[in-house]
Amino acid sequence: MRRLKHALIMAAGRGTRMRTMTDHIPKPMIRYGDYTLIESGIRSLIKHVDHIHITVGYKGSLLAEHVIGLGVDTVINTEGKGNAWWIYNTLISSLTGPLVVLTADNVVELDFDLLIKEYERLDSPACMVVPVLPVKGLDGDFIHHEKNRVIELDRNKPSDAYCSGIQIVDVKKIILLTEPVGDFYQVWQQLINKSQLYCSNVYPKNWFTVDTPEHLDQLNKAGLKP
Repeated sequence: MRRLKHALIMAAGRGTRMRTMTDHIPKPMIRYGDYTLIESGIRSLIKHVDHIHITVGYKGSLLAEHVIGLGVDTVINTEGKGNAWWIYNTLISSLTGPLVVLTADNVVELDFDLLIKEYERLDSPACMVVPVLPVKGLDGDFIHHEKNRVIELDRNKPSDAYCSGIQIVDVKKIILLTEPVGDFYQVWQQLINKSQLYCSNVYPKNWFTVDTPEHLDQLNKAGLKP
């Protein structure tokens, strides 16, 4: 099994839809089963990736202490910044090759070998988003593509797949092709215009995202394990 050099988990969000739980802890530290949400992401990566990086924001010092004890290499403070700010403004901008990007509220099972082969099959674009089948009750941006090349992302125009929050990116290519922006949606729109946003044919084996207390209950009932 091929090992990847780098992965990043975005974990800076406030988690406003999960109050009162997030009044005292950052959303990635909410527990399900034996683990926190972000611990499940780290556990899914650590066997396959040499270096794991985390972005923190809300209650960042608390989250940083938590993840360093779990084997994370780098903690990046992005408080008050957009979710793509780190691409242009941190040491991540110096990385070469594919970078796997996850969000801290995803519980997911991935076949990394298949994903990297798919990324290479698509000629290693600036960004490849990993789709999931639409799930009733979970919001997402629907993906519209032609032979894997994304032509539109739209929250209100249905398709058979939407964004999972999982990506493989090449930060050097993104920096070369785009103007610096703070939000990933703005990055994606620029890459669509450059024909450099692609959609994988490889889907996660299991995937769930936690945005509300009801989603957390559904996750616990589903019995998904990191």
